[in-house]
Amino acid sequence: MKFQRRLSPRATVDLIPMIDVVFQLVIFFMVTSTFILTPGIGLVLPSADTAEPMAVSKLVVTLVSREEVYLNKDLYDLKGLNTALEALPQARKDEVKTVVLQADKATAYSLIVEVLDVLRRNGFKGVNLKTISEGSG
Repeated sequence: MKFQRRLSPRATVDLIPMIDVVFQLVIFFMVTSTFILTPGIGLVLPSADTAEPMAVSKLVVTLVSREEVYLNKDLYDLKGLNTALEALPQARKDEVKTVVLQADKATAYSLIVEVLDVLRRNGFKGVNLKTISEGSG
């Protein structure tokens, strides 16, 4: 007489929990990543031996010339930059810890000082000058 086993071992791999975990990780990284909007301007940034990575700022001033100053992605002249910064609500100014100022290395020092003056008049004390590290450029 031959007996048949009722319980046969089943070796299956359930992929659904693994897919759920991977999906949760993808969502986590999408939500926690930050993006900064800067205008697509060809600048040759000055290099510095002591260049350090800086935190992402909500306010980026890109200086091309006296007539071409970008506040994030909006184009202004130097006087228009002052007007735009004055128009920012105080709550917005308070949440910005530092402003990133980036300018071409051929930009006149006096023009950079004028922009720093505009920023300081509008209550922005922390300014990071964007450079590239010596090895990058």
